[in-house]
Amino acid sequence: MLGSGGALEERDCRKGCHTDERATGYSNFGERMKYRTNNSASRERVSHMIYTTNFRRLGILTRTSIFSLGAVLALAQTGLAQPVSATATRTMPPVIVIGFVGGFIKHDNLVHSEVQLAARLRKAYPMGVDVETFESYRGEKARKKVLSLLDTNHDGTLSPEEKQNGRIIIYGHSWGGSEAIALARKLEKDGIPVLLTIQVDSVSKLRRNDAVIPANVAQAANFYQPNGLLHGQPKIRAADSTRTRIIGNFRFDYKASPYKCDEYPWYDRVFVKSHTQIECDPGVWKQAESLIRSNLPATPGRGDETH
Repeated sequence: MLGSGGALEERDCRKGCHTDERATGYSNFGERMKYRTNNSASRERVSHMIYTTNFRRLGILTRTSIFSLGAVLALAQTGLAQPVSATATRTMPPVIVIGFVGGFIKHDNLVHSEVQLAARLRKAYPMGVDVETFESYRGEKARKKVLSLLDTNHDGTLSPEEKQNGRIIIYGHSWGGSEAIALARKLEKDGIPVLLTIQVDSVSKLRRNDAVIPANVAQAANFYQPNGLLHGQPKIRAADSTRTRIIGNFRFDYKASPYKCDEYPWYDRVFVKSHTQIECDPGVWKQAESLIRSNLPATPGRGDETH
């Protein structure tokens, strides 16, 4: 029954309830007692089912936990082993061979021996060696190419390890010989070692010193001839003899030799005959090539043969 506030009022049946209301109450009470009695067994069965279900879930959960723990341990072992594997398979840069042509010659002019040598090396070493040629005034471009090849993780910055992994060979003729030493000196400032420099009738550029080999160079060789308007540096020396070995200063003389550089321009023959002859002398470049190949990885079936 609702009171004035809308709440259900409890009535005292001992005073104001009618007979039928009391009967209904007793009847409902009896039914509730029967329901409680009849459901005791049901509650026991439900409790047993719940216990059994929970026990089964506990078993599944235990097995899942054991499996998960095993997976975590396996991943941990894999994670510990990964750095060793990464170290073993770390990417190494190629051996880098940089050639500089002389004067204002184009870097891809196959008339010239510097470019021919590069072509032979590319053919002999299709993998593991990167051979590039540049004009004698493209030293900075060559330096950027070297830095790019050494940056094996491509993050734009060379780590100390990437620098020390450098295996670089630089050669050049005339102004190209001078530029070879200039590039080696720049790489010294970058903290990058050089395996070998080769100068062929090296002509020093203005305010350049191509006679002193920087200390980051392991070995250096110099081929020169002493005649004509243009003639090469007669002697190179090491800035630090404990770190750089001078292979030799090799002198050639073409005064009595016939001119065989027929593919070169006429003015080379007229004005810089001997300087041109050493550039097109196959004997000079055979020696230079042999020195370069001695610092390159052996190729299957080829060894260190020159062609």
